[in-house]
Amino acid sequence: MGKTMAPFLLRWFILTVAVFVAAHIRFLGITYDHWSSLLAAALILGITNALLKPILVVVSLPLVLLTFGLFLLVINAFLLYLVGALVAGFHVPGFLSALGGAIVISLVRVILESWIAVA
Repeated sequence: MGKTMAPFLLRWFILTVAVFVAAHIRFLGITYDHWSSLLAAALILGITNALLKPILVVVSLPLVLLTFGLFLLVINAFLLYLVGALVAGFHVPGFLSALGGAIVISLVRVILESWIAVA
């Protein structure tokens, strides 16, 4: 495995674990039908975070600054909700579920990335 592929796979693994944790918090309502749906959702979420999130942050920069960065959770929730609409077998029932899921995913990622050295 190349040196450039290892950090990507590690980040994808961490994101997959974070989405898995969010999907297993019952009151959020986020579900998946099969492991392949979970893996696909994590992959698509990673891609949307890499491609769409920077654009959304720039467009909404006044709101991000006005809320001291809390609007980033709304952007993350939107991306999670979008992934729920795009990936068959991965279900995000509403925006509030996506917002709760975005908070859980962010917390789990911060914890795991602090334990594991991610380049």
